[in-house]
Order: sequence, then structure tokens, then C-alpha cells
Amino acid sequence: MALKAVGWARSFPISQGVRAARQWTAAHLASLPWNATAADTAHSVLLCVSELVTNAHLHAVGTAHLVLTWDGRCLHVSVADADPRLPRARNTGADANATSGRGLGIVTALADSLDVHACHGGKAITACFRPGGGPDPHRAGPCAG
Repeated sequence: MALKAVGWARSFPISQGVRAARQWTAAHLASLPWNATAADTAHSVLLCVSELVTNAHLHAVGTAHLVLTWDGRCLHVSVADADPRLPRARNTGADANATSGRGLGIVTALADSLDVHACHGGKAITACFRPGGGPDPHRAGPCAG
């Protein structure tokens, strides 16, 4: 099986803000063949980039490393930071007036799949989006085509 993928990577220090990450992502989304036919997916990707980069800036208090990879079926949106603490699900019903704590829940709701893992002394969170729908290639096993 030949796999061709295209990807982009960029680091976003706190000084550049989340808006820069969204604009950079939007420019790359515009180059993908599905962008015009999957507007809802594109909007979900942009919202998730905002949430993940915001979380990296808040919790790691440093640079967010954003990687976008399109493999023909999924857009992988990965944000890595230097904080080794893995996020944990919060009980959002505990405080209805809270102004934070919902970011990962939003990403989980919008993405087709989500992976959180430790890496290089920090962590990476990868959300995958399948604009054409269909089966999740991440759940199909190593021999899926």
C-alpha cells in the first residue's frame, strides 16, 4: 500500500497567540481538496486548533507545536507542549459558572478520534478529522486499506 501524505508544522509561542495558529491552519486547510465540500469539518478543525493551542499556552506556559498532516482520509491535528501532565476529563457539571475546563471536551465532541500521549518530556494531543466520513481507519487495525 502506498501512502502519500502532506503535512505542515509550526511552533506558536504565547506571544503570537491563538489567532495566529488559527490563521495559519486556515491557510493550509484552503489547500486541501475537501475544504469547499466539508465546511463543517473545516470549522471544527479551526475550533479545535484554538482549544488545543490555548491549552498548551495555559498549562505548559510556553510554546505550542502544531502539526497538520493530511493522509488522504484523515486530517491529523497534533499539538505538543512541554507539560508532562496528561489532561484529564473534568466534571463540567460541578461548576456551571466555570470559565475554563471544557476545551478537551469540545475537541472530543468535534473530532472523529482523539489520542493523548506523553512524548519528549511533554505531551501531544492529536485530533483526527475525516471529512468524507466512512469508517475510522484508526480503529480498523494495522492491515486496513
